[in-house]
Amino acid sequence: MMTQYLGLKAEAQDCLLFYRMGDFFELFMDDARVAAGVLDIALTARGEHEGKPIPMCGVPVHAATVYLQRLIKAGHRVAIAEQVESPAEAKARGGSKALVARAIVRVVTAGTLTEEALLDARSDNWCVAIGEAGGSVAIAAADVSTGRFEIVEVAGDAVEAELARLGAAEVVASEASAFEEAATTLRPKIDFDSGAGEARLKRLYGVATLDGFGQFGRAGLAAAGGLVAYLEHNAKGAMPFLRPPRIGRAAETMAIDAATRESLELTCTTGGVRKGSLLDAVDRTVTGAGARLLGADLGAPLMDKAAIDARLDLVRLFHDDQAARERLRSTLRALPDIGRALGRLAAGRGGPRDLGQLRDGLDGAWSLGERLDGIVDPPVLLRDIAPRLRGHGALIDLLKRALVPSPPIEASDGGYIAAGYDAALDDLRDAGAGGRRAIAALEAEFRASTGVTALKIRHNGVLGYHVEVPARAADPLMKPESGFTHRQTLAGVVRFNTPALHEVAAKVSQSGAHALAAEAAHLEELTAQALAGREAIAATADALARLDVAAGLAERAAEGAWARPSLVDHACFEIDGGRHPVVEAAVAKSGDRFVANDCNLSESSRLWLVTGPNMGGKSTFLRQNALIAVLAQAGSYVPATKATLGLVDRLFSRVGASDNLARGRSTFMVEMVETAAILAQATPRSFVILDEVGRGTSTYDGLAIAWAVVEAIHEDNRCRCLFATHYHELTRLAERCEALSLHHVRAREWKGELVLLHELADGPADRSYGLAVARLAGMSPATVARAKAVLAKLEAGRAKTGGLAAGLDDLPLFAAAAQVEEAACDVLREDLAKLDIDAMSPRDALEALYRLKALA
Repeated sequence: MMTQYLGLKAEAQDCLLFYRMGDFFELFMDDARVAAGVLDIALTARGEHEGKPIPMCGVPVHAATVYLQRLIKAGHRVAIAEQVESPAEAKARGGSKALVARAIVRVVTAGTLTEEALLDARSDNWCVAIGEAGGSVAIAAADVSTGRFEIVEVAGDAVEAELARLGAAEVVASEASAFEEAATTLRPKIDFDSGAGEARLKRLYGVATLDGFGQFGRAGLAAAGGLVAYLEHNAKGAMPFLRPPRIGRAAETMAIDAATRESLELTCTTGGVRKGSLLDAVDRTVTGAGARLLGADLGAPLMDKAAIDARLDLVRLFHDDQAARERLRSTLRALPDIGRALGRLAAGRGGPRDLGQLRDGLDGAWSLGERLDGIVDPPVLLRDIAPRLRGHGALIDLLKRALVPSPPIEASDGGYIAAGYDAALDDLRDAGAGGRRAIAALEAEFRASTGVTALKIRHNGVLGYHVEVPARAADPLMKPESGFTHRQTLAGVVRFNTPALHEVAAKVSQSGAHALAAEAAHLEELTAQALAGREAIAATADALARLDVAAGLAERAAEGAWARPSLVDHACFEIDGGRHPVVEAAVAKSGDRFVANDCNLSESSRLWLVTGPNMGGKSTFLRQNALIAVLAQAGSYVPATKATLGLVDRLFSRVGASDNLARGRSTFMVEMVETAAILAQATPRSFVILDEVGRGTSTYDGLAIAWAVVEAIHEDNRCRCLFATHYHELTRLAERCEALSLHHVRAREWKGELVLLHELADGPADRSYGLAVARLAGMSPATVARAKAVLAKLEAGRAKTGGLAAGLDDLPLFAAAAQVEEAACDVLREDLAKLDIDAMSPRDALEALYRLKALA
């Protein structure tokens, strides 16, 4: 047995091996040690290997899903080795001592799950592959639970941002990949060959050319081929359902890097949970598929104005008609998740209940489509998706006739094919039922003939049907002439058999086995019928999800008095009464009112410098406007009374930072890396929020950096930007930067107490309120008093020297300064180029050196 196990373990490589032995999956050696620690189960030993006891632990087959969930969550991969022949077949093959053959039938990983119990119903589960070819990079992503398949070509420096958008459960890359650090699994380089990838896709979809799917680049083929190869390796012949790939382009969506996603907490908080994120605050969907699609929409806001308006038109339909919205949401709430049911069936892990879910979901979608057809002048998006809700009439009718109203999860016990669907099956069931009635009659007859009123006919997996009597009443049945044959004696009971019972039991068992086989054949046939229309079924699932998202956003807009944004072609950002959706909800729970603020960024005022005290609301103001841009381009109403936006091509947020010790970066280094990325990538169509740039270093260095960053954004990037700072010296830039305007969050001191008004006003803050905030935070009066004395001393010195910004009035703007520096460098280069070093005397060389030093 251990020889067989070690062979399978070599095939499983770095996976934990679940080795099937009867009703248990056993783990041995190092696998057992790891699993016992993760699962908190007993570690035992069995036999010896190389003279040492073999560590061992096991989990019951019927509860394996629970244990798999814990192992996958802990970051492990699991190979499942099943028995692929029965003991009888093994005996016939190799004699009485032959070992039952086993084989790895599946590799379970975080990105290839389909089981309902292992997945979050409201989140996608992406398995991602990174492909590289010809200097280009692409990402292929598949959610095997629903069949979604996407390929996106990206710039090398945008890979991290794309992985952050997808929130991939698993990332696969070549062993020779430049993105090895981003991968959770490395695979052979040959799997990521673009030519082999093209052949693999053609074979998967049974086509001679991929032209019908769109234009593939070599990197896209490498990524897709690597992903399909990985899925084939894990599936062991039961390849999951993959819809035809959707080829995307990075320019189709708003670019949001990983740091910005984390900072804005779009789909999860910095703690990694959904609660408290933008998605959590917005989500009013009633289906898992709708929640997954909403998360995808918020993660990839659109850049196509027509497509955004189409989504908004659908939201408006249900926003303006409350009765229609409530009817739709009530209908959707009752429908099963047909997308994931289809995925389980396609992966060979489905059952009768999944077919029942398809039946009920498609039937509900059909009825919904009939109702939506009655809408006069429907929006463009509704006209597009409504036909996808219907078209499954034959399959619905078949499943209605074939299945019982509530099919079981497991097929092993039968009972899921409806009476009247198959006359032969009904006859087998009748024969079984007749046999069971005959057994009941035999039981009554045996009681009468023996006089043992406690006699019962029972069944178990070892003896089959047998007679059971209390031990005290067994003696008469032990006599040879009694007609009963002794089978087993246990504490308190004795078991017997009789020829009459054996004959009836054989009929019951035979008819039951035949009935189970007939039902299994029907299940296979029905599954094949369903999978024949899997593309259309997946399209229906998508349509239902889009309706759920639209109705959910309409519900959220009506609930919060949100406004429909107006999208324009020029770069503006005009928000009246804007609010932060997450903070507003938290404030409302405490019984307070959120203070709304306006924001008006235009060509003449595209850079706002916001000052004011900590806790005054600067960061909230910055974030809320970034979130409004995300919501608007995702096709949602926004938390404002009015909003007019020019499309944002790239969104950047530098709000707060933390150490990245794994990369050896301090807080300030992280801040500088993120700020550098903004200055390098922001365009005039971008939207940037920056909070307290430069605060992580010395006062003079910080002010200098902040000053230079403001100038660079104003002069070079020319993007829409909100810049919050405590460096009041930066307000001097308003005199020389025509598109920079000054604003502050209002605060007042009343009877020694700081009152934060959270209102945005024009102009710079009148002063800093740091000491008042310290007092508000609970700092001791003695410490605050000492700080006040130190501040007085510092401000006195500041008045004498002109303060931190002394001399900056004469400093030229960023662009002019850069030109002066470049010009000076050019003079030095020119002089150096003129020197004939080989012909110079030592004295000439010394004079030249003095001259160059003077120029420098």
